[in-house]
Amino acid sequence: MRFGTKVIHAGLKPDPSTGAVMTPIYQTSTYQQKAPGKHKGYEYSRSSNPTRKALEDNLAVLENGKYGLCFGSGVAAIDAVLKLLKTGDEVIATNDLYGGSYRLFAQVFAQLGILFKFVPMNDMTVIEEAITGATKLIWVETPTNPMMNIIDIISVSKVAKKHNILLAVDNTFATPFLQNPLDLGADIVMHSVTKYLAGHSDVIMGALICKDDALAERLYFIQKSSGAVCGPQDSFLALRGTKTLHLRMQRHSENGKKIAQFLTEHPKVENVYWPGFKEHPNHSIARSQMRDYGGMISFSLKGNSKDDAFKVMSTFKIFMLAESLGGVESLTCHPATMTHTSIPAEEREKLGIVESLIRLSVGIEDIHDLIEDLDSALKSV
Repeated sequence: MRFGTKVIHAGLKPDPSTGAVMTPIYQTSTYQQKAPGKHKGYEYSRSSNPTRKALEDNLAVLENGKYGLCFGSGVAAIDAVLKLLKTGDEVIATNDLYGGSYRLFAQVFAQLGILFKFVPMNDMTVIEEAITGATKLIWVETPTNPMMNIIDIISVSKVAKKHNILLAVDNTFATPFLQNPLDLGADIVMHSVTKYLAGHSDVIMGALICKDDALAERLYFIQKSSGAVCGPQDSFLALRGTKTLHLRMQRHSENGKKIAQFLTEHPKVENVYWPGFKEHPNHSIARSQMRDYGGMISFSLKGNSKDDAFKVMSTFKIFMLAESLGGVESLTCHPATMTHTSIPAEEREKLGIVESLIRLSVGIEDIHDLIEDLDSALKSV
């Protein structure tokens, strides 16, 4: 079954009681049992819910996995992965990653005695040198947020397997339409379903997908015990979203390419970060592990003025200044003061998250309108 068919049918069946094509919203907390312990597969909706289970099965197939688990947010999904660890364990993480992930790592789990090492992952020797006997997890984000660096998942997986370390990949920016980390050697794939998978800026949700039976059982125990699950209404909306994922990602990628090219030719723009450029330092890796390059772009302005960046973003008519990404509408944000404030300023500067850096989540609007909006806003500075 090819991807465009899987998004619509994988893991889904008509409702057995009514024949409803769309999975119903099972808005219930509990389920009748014929006798103690004798039920129809559901006991309590924190443990499992038919609407959520349909979404989990769908996402598992899209990522070529075996098990899917959905949570109340993306960071709740990451939280579940970190709960596989114990005090004294170490995690090696991408140094360029989403500010919310960094905050959870450095300000929550670090206080519980887990050590985090944030390293650049373009050189496998750097990862090797960071590994100790206490290293239990490598956390990869690719493409990275917001600098659009690409990490070689196959190479990292070889390092992880050599040392018997779990490898988790945040696949939010790429989605399973563009990239499948499990096929490249990852043990766990994480998604902020809020973004491209749901795709309509109306759901907060996270997901984990894996293949290994024992690992899935451990994660399910954490999901059930901690209870950070999503509700049936949100699960229904996310299922609605995945059915058009392939169509939306095609348009996001098409629009992203044209906007990236426009920005490189604009006299007010200093740098453009998008992995589809042959000049991108990781382009060859992106070409080998991704099917296209997506609609996420970051760029900086000449002069590196925060005031100029703010003026550009406040002048947009179509690009909306807002947190988040991956919806059908185009969004813009200022990473240094919005999504990445949890990362110390000196670290942001090292990564390239400068004062004039603007991140775009390119939507599926008409490309001519988007370029005209960009051009008009840039002319304001």
